[in-house]
Amino acid sequence: MRIGELAKATGATPRALRHYEQAGLITSSREHNGYRDYDARTAVRVRNIRRLLSVGLTLDDVRCFLPCLDGDMTSARPSQEGLGIARDRLAVLDARIAAQTEARDRLAAALSNLITSV
Repeated sequence: MRIGELAKATGATPRALRHYEQAGLITSSREHNGYRDYDARTAVRVRNIRRLLSVGLTLDDVRCFLPCLDGDMTSARPSQEGLGIARDRLAVLDARIAAQTEARDRLAAALSNLITSV
């Protein structure tokens, strides 16, 4: 399967697929003309990668899931390592949200002070 076919089958862009390959999450062989050739089973792996990324994990986080990326991750029992990574990522996101909320509140207060002083 060529990169365009894999992109269409998974909803990923060819650029994202090349990025996943560069990160070592997927592999391809090369045809005689240099085109990438992906195994049809790679589509399952890409869908799982995209699912993990969509919930806020990073490519580095996804690497720990390599042993189970080729199966049905939605029904599989999560590993303790996977749960730990998800909890750690959630803590990072919570901290970022708290920092952004504080910055927003400071800006809102500054604007309020400017408006009342004018």
